[in-house]
Amino acid sequence: MVDWLCATCAVEYPAGAEHPVNCPICEDERQYVPPTGQVWTSLQQLASDGERIGVSELEPDLYALRSEPKVGIGQQSMLLRTPEGNLLWDPTGYVDEDAAAAVRALGGVSVIATSHPHMFGAQTSWSRLLGDVPVLVHERDRRWVQREEPCIQTWSGEREVLPGVTLRTIGGHFPGSAVVHWDRGVVLSGDTVFPGPSGRWVTFQRSYPNDIPLSGAVARRVADAVCERPFDRLYGNLGNSVLQDARGAVLRSADRYIAWVTGANDHLT
Repeated sequence: MVDWLCATCAVEYPAGAEHPVNCPICEDERQYVPPTGQVWTSLQQLASDGERIGVSELEPDLYALRSEPKVGIGQQSMLLRTPEGNLLWDPTGYVDEDAAAAVRALGGVSVIATSHPHMFGAQTSWSRLLGDVPVLVHERDRRWVQREEPCIQTWSGEREVLPGVTLRTIGGHFPGSAVVHWDRGVVLSGDTVFPGPSGRWVTFQRSYPNDIPLSGAVARRVADAVCERPFDRLYGNLGNSVLQDARGAVLRSADRYIAWVTGANDHLT
Protein backbone atom coordinates (compact mmCIF):
# COMPACT_ATOMS: atom_id res chain seq x y z
CA MET A 1 0.00 0.00 0.00
CA VAL A 2 1.24 3.46 -0.93
CA ASP A 3 0.74 6.50 1.38
CA TRP A 4 -0.28 9.10 -1.20
CA LEU A 5 0.40 12.85 -0.98
CA CYS A 6 -0.58 15.68 -3.29
CA ALA A 7 2.80 16.88 -4.58
CA THR A 8 1.63 20.51 -4.66
CA CYS A 9 0.20 20.92 -1.14
CA ALA A 10 1.63 17.73 0.49
CA VAL A 11 -1.69 16.89 2.14
CA GLU A 12 -2.07 13.15 2.72
CA TYR A 13 -4.60 10.91 0.98
CA PRO A 14 -5.75 7.35 1.71
CA ALA A 15 -3.22 4.59 1.25
CA GLY A 16 -3.79 2.36 -1.75
CA ALA A 17 -2.32 0.88 -4.88
CA GLU A 18 -3.54 3.73 -7.11
CA HIS A 19 -3.27 7.46 -6.48
CA PRO A 20 -6.44 9.59 -6.18
CA VAL A 21 -7.83 11.41 -9.20
CA ASN A 22 -7.81 14.97 -7.89
CA CYS A 23 -6.94 17.14 -4.89
CA PRO A 24 -9.95 19.22 -3.76
CA ILE A 25 -7.69 21.35 -1.58
CA CYS A 26 -5.62 22.47 -4.57
CA GLU A 27 -8.72 22.93 -6.74
CA ASP A 28 -10.07 25.49 -4.26
CA GLU A 29 -9.39 29.17 -5.07
CA ARG A 30 -7.06 29.51 -2.07
CA GLN A 31 -4.57 27.03 -3.55
CA TYR A 32 -3.81 25.94 -7.12
CA VAL A 33 -3.27 23.01 -9.48
CA PRO A 34 -0.03 23.44 -11.47
CA PRO A 35 -0.40 24.33 -15.17
CA THR A 36 0.92 20.86 -16.01
CA GLY A 37 -1.87 19.25 -14.01
CA GLN A 38 -2.27 17.32 -10.79
CA VAL A 39 0.85 15.54 -9.56
CA TRP A 40 1.14 12.87 -6.87
CA THR A 41 3.93 11.59 -4.68
CA SER A 42 4.06 9.32 -1.63
CA LEU A 43 5.87 8.86 1.64
CA GLN A 44 7.54 5.81 0.12
CA GLN A 45 8.73 7.69 -2.98
CA LEU A 46 10.04 10.58 -0.93
CA ALA A 47 11.91 8.20 1.37
CA SER A 48 13.45 6.53 -1.68
CA ASP A 49 14.53 9.95 -2.94
CA GLY A 50 16.36 10.68 0.32
CA GLU A 51 13.88 13.03 1.97
CA ARG A 52 14.54 13.86 5.62
CA ILE A 53 13.23 16.04 8.43
CA GLY A 54 15.58 18.58 9.96
CA VAL A 55 15.04 19.74 13.55
CA SER A 56 16.28 23.05 14.98
CA GLU A 57 15.63 25.01 18.17
CA LEU A 58 13.82 28.34 17.79
CA GLU A 59 13.80 29.20 21.48
CA PRO A 60 13.73 27.14 24.67
CA ASP A 61 11.09 24.39 24.34
CA LEU A 62 10.11 25.41 20.79
CA TYR A 63 11.54 23.50 17.83
CA ALA A 64 11.16 23.81 14.07
CA LEU A 65 10.79 20.74 11.85
CA ARG A 66 11.41 21.18 8.10
CA SER A 67 11.31 18.69 5.23
CA GLU A 68 14.58 18.71 3.28
CA PRO A 69 14.24 19.28 0.39
CA LYS A 70 10.91 21.10 0.54
CA VAL A 71 7.78 18.98 0.14
CA GLY A 72 4.60 20.66 -1.09
CA ILE A 73 4.06 24.09 0.50
CA GLY A 74 7.07 23.40 2.70
CA GLN A 75 5.64 24.46 6.03
CA GLN A 76 7.75 24.70 9.14
CA SER A 77 6.13 22.39 11.63
CA MET A 78 6.68 23.21 15.29
CA LEU A 79 7.13 21.12 18.37
CA LEU A 80 6.11 22.99 21.52
CA ARG A 81 7.26 21.35 24.75
CA THR A 82 5.72 21.62 28.20
CA PRO A 83 6.25 19.61 31.40
CA GLU A 84 2.79 18.07 30.86
CA GLY A 85 3.29 17.05 27.23
CA ASN A 86 4.10 18.36 23.77
CA LEU A 87 2.16 19.80 20.83
CA LEU A 88 3.05 19.16 17.18
CA TRP A 89 1.71 22.11 15.17
CA ASP A 90 1.17 22.20 11.37
CA PRO A 91 2.80 18.82 10.64
CA THR A 92 5.01 18.51 7.60
CA GLY A 93 3.95 16.58 4.52
CA TYR A 94 6.71 14.06 5.10
CA VAL A 95 7.51 11.85 8.08
CA ASP A 96 9.58 8.74 8.60
CA GLU A 97 10.82 6.71 11.54
CA ASP A 98 13.94 8.88 11.89
CA ALA A 99 11.80 12.00 12.21
CA ALA A 100 9.52 10.30 14.73
CA ALA A 101 12.56 9.15 16.71
CA ALA A 102 13.93 12.70 16.80
CA VAL A 103 10.59 13.95 18.15
CA ARG A 104 10.42 11.15 20.72
CA ALA A 105 13.91 12.14 21.90
CA LEU A 106 12.46 15.60 22.64
CA GLY A 107 9.66 14.12 24.72
CA GLY A 108 7.23 12.81 22.10
CA VAL A 109 3.86 14.32 21.27
CA SER A 110 0.60 14.42 23.21
CA VAL A 111 -1.50 16.08 20.52
CA ILE A 112 -1.24 17.22 16.88
CA ALA A 113 -3.10 20.31 15.63
CA THR A 114 -3.17 22.46 12.51
CA SER A 115 -3.83 26.10 11.70
CA HIS A 116 -5.91 25.32 8.57
CA PRO A 117 -6.34 22.66 5.84
CA HIS A 118 -3.27 23.63 3.80
CA MET A 119 -1.23 22.56 6.82
CA PHE A 120 -2.79 19.11 7.33
CA GLY A 121 0.34 17.59 5.80
CA ALA A 122 0.90 13.94 6.74
CA GLN A 123 -0.98 14.45 10.01
CA THR A 124 -2.32 10.92 10.51
CA SER A 125 1.00 9.36 9.47
CA TRP A 126 2.72 11.49 12.10
CA SER A 127 0.12 10.31 14.60
CA ARG A 128 0.64 6.66 13.72
CA LEU A 129 4.42 6.88 14.16
CA LEU A 130 4.04 8.76 17.45
CA GLY A 131 1.68 6.31 19.12
CA ASP A 132 -1.70 7.17 17.57
CA VAL A 133 -1.94 10.52 19.35
CA PRO A 134 -5.07 12.62 18.64
CA VAL A 135 -5.11 14.91 15.62
CA LEU A 136 -7.27 18.00 16.19
CA VAL A 137 -9.11 19.47 13.18
CA HIS A 138 -11.38 22.48 13.48
CA GLU A 139 -15.01 21.46 12.98
CA ARG A 140 -15.57 24.20 10.38
CA ASP A 141 -12.73 22.81 8.24
CA ARG A 142 -13.48 19.13 8.86
CA ARG A 143 -14.74 18.60 5.30
CA TRP A 144 -11.24 19.21 3.92
CA VAL A 145 -9.78 16.11 5.62
CA GLN A 146 -8.77 13.72 2.84
CA ARG A 147 -7.51 10.77 4.88
CA GLU A 148 -9.96 9.54 7.49
CA GLU A 149 -8.40 7.83 10.50
CA PRO A 150 -9.65 7.17 14.06
CA CYS A 151 -7.09 9.62 15.50
CA ILE A 152 -8.92 12.64 14.03
CA GLN A 153 -10.98 14.69 16.50
CA THR A 154 -12.80 17.97 15.97
CA TRP A 155 -12.74 21.10 18.11
CA SER A 156 -14.04 24.68 18.00
CA GLY A 157 -13.90 27.92 19.95
CA GLU A 158 -11.00 27.71 22.38
CA ARG A 159 -9.33 24.59 23.68
CA GLU A 160 -6.49 24.38 26.17
CA VAL A 161 -4.66 21.37 24.81
CA LEU A 162 -1.89 21.55 27.42
CA PRO A 163 -1.52 23.79 30.48
CA GLY A 164 -0.74 27.26 29.15
CA VAL A 165 -1.18 26.19 25.50
CA THR A 166 -4.50 27.19 23.94
CA LEU A 167 -5.91 26.69 20.46
CA ARG A 168 -8.05 29.66 19.44
CA THR A 169 -10.43 30.02 16.49
CA ILE A 170 -9.62 33.19 14.51
CA GLY A 171 -11.06 32.64 11.00
CA GLY A 172 -10.21 34.73 7.95
CA HIS A 173 -8.10 32.58 5.64
CA PHE A 174 -10.41 29.62 6.38
CA PRO A 175 -13.49 29.71 8.64
CA GLY A 176 -11.65 27.50 11.12
CA SER A 177 -8.24 29.16 10.82
CA ALA A 178 -6.59 28.95 14.22
CA VAL A 179 -3.60 30.08 16.22
CA VAL A 180 -1.84 28.77 19.31
CA HIS A 181 -1.43 31.07 22.29
CA TRP A 182 1.38 29.94 24.60
CA ASP A 183 1.55 31.72 27.93
CA ARG A 184 5.27 32.36 27.46
CA GLY A 185 4.32 35.28 25.21
CA VAL A 186 4.25 33.32 21.96
CA VAL A 187 1.69 32.95 19.17
CA LEU A 188 2.01 30.23 16.53
CA SER A 189 0.03 31.78 13.70
CA GLY A 190 0.26 29.45 10.71
CA ASP A 191 -0.75 31.97 8.06
CA THR A 192 -3.85 33.19 9.87
CA VAL A 193 -1.63 36.25 10.10
CA PHE A 194 1.51 36.05 7.98
CA PRO A 195 4.81 37.65 9.06
CA GLY A 196 6.55 39.58 6.30
CA PRO A 197 10.26 39.54 5.45
CA SER A 198 11.12 42.57 7.61
CA GLY A 199 10.11 40.79 10.82
CA ARG A 200 8.12 43.90 11.80
CA TRP A 201 4.89 43.61 9.80
CA VAL A 202 2.29 40.94 9.02
CA THR A 203 -0.47 40.60 6.46
CA PHE A 204 -3.85 38.92 6.01
CA GLN A 205 -5.14 37.06 2.92
CA ARG A 206 -7.84 34.73 1.72
CA SER A 207 -5.32 33.25 -0.73
CA TYR A 208 -1.60 33.84 -0.53
CA PRO A 209 -0.53 32.15 -3.79
CA ASN A 210 -3.39 33.77 -5.73
CA ASP A 211 -3.24 37.16 -3.95
CA ILE A 212 -6.92 37.25 -2.97
CA PRO A 213 -7.33 39.75 -0.13
CA LEU A 214 -9.64 39.70 2.85
CA SER A 215 -11.91 42.67 3.42
CA GLY A 216 -10.87 45.38 5.81
CA ALA A 217 -13.58 44.32 8.23
CA VAL A 218 -12.31 40.74 8.33
CA ALA A 219 -8.69 41.86 8.73
CA ARG A 220 -9.80 43.98 11.71
CA ARG A 221 -11.70 41.04 13.20
CA VAL A 222 -8.73 38.69 12.76
CA ALA A 223 -6.20 41.13 14.22
CA ASP A 224 -8.39 42.00 17.19
CA ALA A 225 -9.07 38.33 17.93
CA VAL A 226 -5.38 37.41 17.85
CA CYS A 227 -4.54 40.39 20.05
CA GLU A 228 -7.12 39.71 22.75
CA ARG A 229 -4.30 38.15 24.75
CA PRO A 230 -0.79 39.52 25.30
CA PHE A 231 2.15 38.14 23.33
CA ASP A 232 5.55 39.37 22.20
CA ARG A 233 6.73 36.82 19.62
CA LEU A 234 4.86 35.39 16.63
CA TYR A 235 5.94 32.47 14.44
CA GLY A 236 4.46 31.85 10.98
CA ASN A 237 4.34 28.63 9.01
CA LEU A 238 7.25 29.17 6.59
CA GLY A 239 10.06 30.05 8.97
CA ASN A 240 8.90 33.68 9.12
CA SER A 241 8.52 35.44 12.43
CA VAL A 242 8.15 38.66 14.42
CA LEU A 243 10.42 38.35 17.44
CA GLN A 244 9.67 41.54 19.35
CA ASP A 245 6.52 43.61 19.87
CA ALA A 246 4.58 41.11 17.77
CA ARG A 247 1.21 42.16 19.16
CA GLY A 248 1.94 45.76 18.19
CA ALA A 249 3.03 44.60 14.75
CA VAL A 250 -0.29 42.81 14.19
CA LEU A 251 -2.31 45.88 15.20
CA ARG A 252 -0.20 48.31 13.15
CA SER A 253 -0.33 45.98 10.16
CA ALA A 254 -4.11 45.73 10.38
CA ASP A 255 -4.39 49.53 10.35
CA ARG A 256 -2.12 49.74 7.29
CA TYR A 257 -3.92 46.94 5.48
CA ILE A 258 -7.36 48.43 6.14
CA ALA A 259 -6.28 51.85 4.90
CA TRP A 260 -5.25 50.37 1.57
CA VAL A 261 -8.18 48.02 0.95
CA THR A 262 -10.76 50.67 1.90
CA GLY A 263 -9.31 53.32 -0.41
CA ALA A 264 -8.06 55.67 2.29
CA ASN A 265 -4.63 55.75 0.61
CA ASP A 266 -5.84 56.05 -2.98
CA HIS A 267 -4.42 59.57 -3.20
CA LEU A 268 -0.96 58.00 -2.96
CA THR A 269 -1.40 55.92 -6.11
